[in-house]
Amino acid sequence: MRAKKRKNLLRTREDVIFDTCNITFMILLSVIMLYPFLNQIALSLNSATDSVKGGIYLWPREFTWRNYEYVFSQASIVQGIIVSVARTIIGTAIGILCTAMVAYAIAQEKFVFKKSITIIFIMTMYFNGGLIPTYLLMRDLHLIGTFWVYIIPGLISAFNLIIMRSFIEGIPKSIFEQARIDGAGDFRVFFQIVLPLSLPVLATVSLFVAVGQWNQWFDVFLYNSSNESLTTLQYELMKVLQNTATSNGDWNSAQASGEHAANTVTPKSIQATMTIVASLPIICVYPFLQKYFVKGMTLGAVK
Repeated sequence: MRAKKRKNLLRTREDVIFDTCNITFMILLSVIMLYPFLNQIALSLNSATDSVKGGIYLWPREFTWRNYEYVFSQASIVQGIIVSVARTIIGTAIGILCTAMVAYAIAQEKFVFKKSITIIFIMTMYFNGGLIPTYLLMRDLHLIGTFWVYIIPGLISAFNLIIMRSFIEGIPKSIFEQARIDGAGDFRVFFQIVLPLSLPVLATVSLFVAVGQWNQWFDVFLYNSSNESLTTLQYELMKVLQNTATSNGDWNSAQASGEHAANTVTPKSIQATMTIVASLPIICVYPFLQKYFVKGMTLGAVK
């Protein structure tokens, strides 16, 4: 009896040690992952000239909104935010719908060209036409200088298509058979059965597409760099960073004269501010999709 109590006591101690080590490890891991972001927030809220001295870690030493005022004082930033939000919402909605429709089609056993079309899509993950042929294609399609050059070329991603196809294939076939017995066609099955049951994978893929659309800037540089009404936030922030990096003379002269030094900005402070401005919207959206993320990736994994 005493030996049994000692065994239970020893096991309890092991559990406590394991829990302590596990919690400590997770806290350290969280600090490692959060520190870069918190450091960027502190730098963006700190005086630019004071940040040059170093020593800014998790809290600003000289609090100021000057860096954000400088970024948002750029006339094109607001326009870039509007276009970025529009392309993220429209591109994600249309892209998810098109990807889900193709995934539903190639997930059907009766579809004749199922394997052929799947192989064609997979090949696009490893081969592409190159920059110049892609540009010529966009030109011939009359997409250059339009908003739809951000949407149409990336409507369907092969990676997302495979995830959604695998998820749809995991839906019990009896549901589809019963729906067709009741007279439902493919469109009704897709919109009233497949989409509601595919909510986890739809949320997961939506996050992938939304992040890709939000972070995109190279297509703006290629196709719409001369059209200020179609600029995006990422492209404008890139230009602000370049302009700030090439205008160190203003900051150096202000520092040398000692006048209005608190109102100046530096490339380091603007870079930190732009990092927060660009990443904060996606960070705010992620918690709403997190509960679907693991389930969508697990159920939609390649079988």
